[in-house]
Amino acid sequence: MDYNEKIKTKIEQLKNKEDFLILAIETSCDETAAAVTRGRKVLSNIISSQIDIHKRFGGVVPEIASRNHILAIDNVIEEALISAGVQLKDISAVAVTYGAGLLGALLVGVSYAKALSYALELPLIGVNHIKGHVFANFIDSDKLKFPFLCLLASGGHTEILKVNGYFDTQALGKTTDDAAGEAFDKVARVLGLPYPGGPEIEKYAQKGQNNIFMPRAYKGESHLNFSYSGLKTAVINYVHNSKARGQTINPYDVACSFQTEAVGALIDNAIRAAKRENMPCIALAGGVAANTALREGLKAAAEREGIEVFLPSKKLCTDNAAMIGVAAHFAVKEGKGGEDLYFDANAALE
Repeated sequence: MDYNEKIKTKIEQLKNKEDFLILAIETSCDETAAAVTRGRKVLSNIISSQIDIHKRFGGVVPEIASRNHILAIDNVIEEALISAGVQLKDISAVAVTYGAGLLGALLVGVSYAKALSYALELPLIGVNHIKGHVFANFIDSDKLKFPFLCLLASGGHTEILKVNGYFDTQALGKTTDDAAGEAFDKVARVLGLPYPGGPEIEKYAQKGQNNIFMPRAYKGESHLNFSYSGLKTAVINYVHNSKARGQTINPYDVACSFQTEAVGALIDNAIRAAKRENMPCIALAGGVAANTALREGLKAAAEREGIEVFLPSKKLCTDNAAMIGVAAHFAVKEGKGGEDLYFDANAALE
């Protein structure tokens, strides 16, 4: 039996088995992460962040990120195994993020995972990074079941998804330009706040008031799409015009007014989508899902409509490998897995 046949046999065996361990690897951007999962259960979740390294540049530098992944990945995986109390011989499959993300960073994780799976003759499961964020919701709740509505808001993606299964996801609405997280970062830069911008905007917003007019794109439209370029530009123009007039800018009020409108668009569209699709629940996903105003606002709006909301813990909203392992588990259950040796990273993965 050749290598590919062995892997196919092992995938079929895992498909009918509940109790098996997955070693998951995530290196799509500036976190080197590894986790050991069993079904929905997370046995370990180790994250080595590069935030302090990239902060001096005001954002992630791809080449620097890739080099630091190489330096960290061995230790992170070893720590994940030790923390879970297992060894490589106990692992049944290897999962890895193969897109979307920074190509060099992705290649570090994919190359490591391919070598490991080949050496140990373990099935390799490639996971879409965005699907990982969506499936993070299964970690904190055993009540979530298909189908469900997911509001995805991250630095690169903003979408409303109807999730019928791992391979059956329908986009009901999406951004036509900037993603929500991207807008947060750009507004933070205009206000002179450090990277990463999202958490800094949230801190400033908590001290400010919503007293500056901010526009909302597609107001009154029947579709569920988003647009953040106009909102971002409105902040830029407000700051520049105020400075040109010699007026003092209150950054706390600017942050609060921007955040209120940015979050409000997400909440309103998600609630409209749930009512339109007659969906009883909404799951939140992506880095922006860690924003307190979004979490509390969505929960309050959903409760008024009798809609249940699933909120992953804030640690699971940012990039991590636990979500990749859990997504891989669902993929195996639906017959996915056993990537061949030609498997590669895809930075532009949809």
